[in-house]
Amino acid sequence: MPVCDVTSRRALLAAAGSLLAAPAIAQDAWPSRPIRLVIPFPAGGPTDVYARFYSERLSRELGQPVVTENRGGAGGAIGSLDVARSRPDGNTLLFGTASTHALYPLVTRQPQFDVARDFIAVAEIGGGPLAWVANPSQPATLPAFMAAAKTAQPHLSYGSPGTGTLMHLATELMKQGAGNVPLTHVPYRGAAPAMNDVISGTLSMGVNTFGAALPLHQGNRARMLGIATPQRHPRAPDVPTVAEALNLPGFQAVLWHAVFVPPGTPAAIVDRLSAVTNAMLADAAFRTALDGAGIVASQPGTPDSAAAFIAAETERYRPIVESIRPELDG
Repeated sequence: MPVCDVTSRRALLAAAGSLLAAPAIAQDAWPSRPIRLVIPFPAGGPTDVYARFYSERLSRELGQPVVTENRGGAGGAIGSLDVARSRPDGNTLLFGTASTHALYPLVTRQPQFDVARDFIAVAEIGGGPLAWVANPSQPATLPAFMAAAKTAQPHLSYGSPGTGTLMHLATELMKQGAGNVPLTHVPYRGAAPAMNDVISGTLSMGVNTFGAALPLHQGNRARMLGIATPQRHPRAPDVPTVAEALNLPGFQAVLWHAVFVPPGTPAAIVDRLSAVTNAMLADAAFRTALDGAGIVASQPGTPDSAAAFIAAETERYRPIVESIRPELDG
């Protein structure tokens, strides 16, 4: 073979090799520019609080700014769709929740996205356990409150941040487990107005995350009746778990959060983001900071375990969603 042909062939092979290596080099260099973390709910809520803890620590770990962007609306669907349709380069992340990725596909007749098809789950990272609070004029314990609700005329009421939210569905599960207690659901546009009506006595009971409910309990503005955790919380040891108070073994409800990327994101980026997130979750200082905000961090996991957890949560709530379908569709 002539020398010139050999040289040409080597040049072609080198060029081909460079093309094949380009994606790997790009992935190895990730992140090379600021990352956008989309929060699919308005600022100030429990999801926003956790997302900002996460973004600050993620920025430190990756050496790039992580810019949070609140894109609320349509029960979290607007922000979620934004990420699903973004370029799959690891520079746009979604801080999804139980509401967007377990409940939305159940409660919405025509969901705008498919959780398994339109997202890659990176990590399930925990969140705020739910707690039920009542006006101080109401019975002082959860069993006494439920007993009173069975005979009260008119029915006692409870408020949630909205129909189809985790707070709504978890309370319906609790009502059902306690013997189909006839509590009247009053949906609000957010948890704060519901809590205000509990404090004023307009509502008999409300449900919120533990972190949001704790100051009301400690300030004697409302009484926390139960928390949906496996054990009593060390910051409120006087408050029983729902499981023990109502004899509902295994009853838990957490407004959990998970990190997602668009489909097609390279596995190397997903794996690195998972590893960095796991390092955060394993760090005692990070967990302590979250605990101060009433957030319970998950144990480290894998993208596969996160996807499996989300699928299991969806199936856990499916029966209760179907049982209250007329209310959801109304």
